[in-house]
Amino acid sequence: MDPEIMALPLDRKIEKSKQVISEAMERYGSRLVAAFTGGKDSTLMLWLTKQVCEEQGYAMPECVFINEGSVFEEVLAYVERMREEWNLVIHEVKNEDVLSQVEKVGDVVYVSKLNERNRRELERIGFRGESFVFNPESFEGNHLMKTVALKVFIEEKGVEAVMTGIRWDEQEARRDEVYFSPRQDPPHMRVHPILHFTEREVWQVLRGNNVPVNELYARGYRSLGAKATTQKVADVPAWEQNLEEVPERAGRAQDKEGIMRRLRELGYM
Repeated sequence: MDPEIMALPLDRKIEKSKQVISEAMERYGSRLVAAFTGGKDSTLMLWLTKQVCEEQGYAMPECVFINEGSVFEEVLAYVERMREEWNLVIHEVKNEDVLSQVEKVGDVVYVSKLNERNRRELERIGFRGESFVFNPESFEGNHLMKTVALKVFIEEKGVEAVMTGIRWDEQEARRDEVYFSPRQDPPHMRVHPILHFTEREVWQVLRGNNVPVNELYARGYRSLGAKATTQKVADVPAWEQNLEEVPERAGRAQDKEGIMRRLRELGYM
């Protein structure tokens, strides 16, 4: 985290983000994809990207949406809405091999029935069991459903850079991130244009510019994870809550920094 950049006024932060996006577009062109989760941060990233593309004549990058197997219907509807309203190309990726064994969170996944790639990935994270309970927010579930699904997409599509909406103040595990972060498995660049935004500033920009947002935020959700394990934090809209004193991911099941650090080392966003 850079204290000087964090202290910049909001208009300067917007310009900084647009500079990062512009550099990424110039470097990678059509080989750059944007990770769109249907959440506020990736919405802000896409809105800023849209501004850059309109101002500088770039084509909007294609997007990737990771379906982890337990997704709010409102998230799916919002992603579809943004696809239509902003004329986005969105690739929905899933770990179909895992999903072929389950219908809901809590079902058992048998390792012997998984393909070689998934078995190898489980060995890589030190999992030695014969089965596990399906939960996209668990360590093994998060790795297979999100990290592995994204890696396969990058490999198959020849992606050279993935742009994400992560922020320095969102989690301790993300405070050491930089705007251009090279990854090796598979080789590609992660681009993080909104690292320096606070949660409140995200809402200031989105609401100040009438950017459409997921309806779940108006119902009291602060951070959107798996449907089965995410709860709303309060009965007022996210932007009206105590953003400075109540943790942003308070309604999320996975909240441990140690797990998050391990997942990021393995390639999760």
